[in-house]
Amino acid sequence: MGLKLKLLRILAIILSSISLFSCQGTEVAQFQFNAPSILPRQKAPYWSAIAVQNEKFFKTNSEEYKGKYLVLLFYPFDFTYVCPTELIAFSENMDNFKAINTEVVGISTDSHFTHLAWLKTPRSQGGVGKLNFPLLADISKKISKNFQVLVEDETDDLFGASLRGLFIINDKGVIRSITINDAPVGRNVEETLRLVQAFQHADKYGDVYPANWKPGSDTIIPDQDKKKEYFEKTYQKEDI
Repeated sequence: MGLKLKLLRILAIILSSISLFSCQGTEVAQFQFNAPSILPRQKAPYWSAIAVQNEKFFKTNSEEYKGKYLVLLFYPFDFTYVCPTELIAFSENMDNFKAINTEVVGISTDSHFTHLAWLKTPRSQGGVGKLNFPLLADISKKISKNFQVLVEDETDDLFGASLRGLFIINDKGVIRSITINDAPVGRNVEETLRLVQAFQHADKYGDVYPANWKPGSDTIIPDQDKKKEYFEKTYQKEDI
């Protein structure tokens, strides 16, 4: 009888717990998991897609860019307004990117067939002509969603498109910089080159890089004493 009594008490406790949980069930049911934001210092999401370059289709993925820096360039749509100016500007600077071991990949939610048609359209007619880097077809929208640049508000004019997201990813697949512009404003190629060079210098030398730094400019040694070398040299006149 003692054993039965103990079992009945345990059962009563379990039933009581279930009842308590059920009373709070509304909060549990309404809980939604939000994926963590994409941030610098994190591993970039893996991606794979059909790309177009030199009027040819081919499959590619993020693993193929390991060992190099990568500028992943999201844009809203082919055959629009600002987008061709950005892609053409980056294409014209590909020699500068390659000189610092960096590749550029453009990506939108258009299909690879639409990309091909746009590449075949003369620049004077709003096309992009021949580009010196590939365009990815994110027709499933998974890549844009994983990088958190996809417009998912159905009331938004850009619904289903990507914002102007620019991700600088290092040779180990880690995000070093993120900029996301709204659709009306294009991005600056020179600033992208400057950022890549700064991060590569940081990788090599371990220094940190002040505002507006360019190759050849002074850097800061990340030490509480040694940092004074930079600040005394830079701001000495302002203290007079």
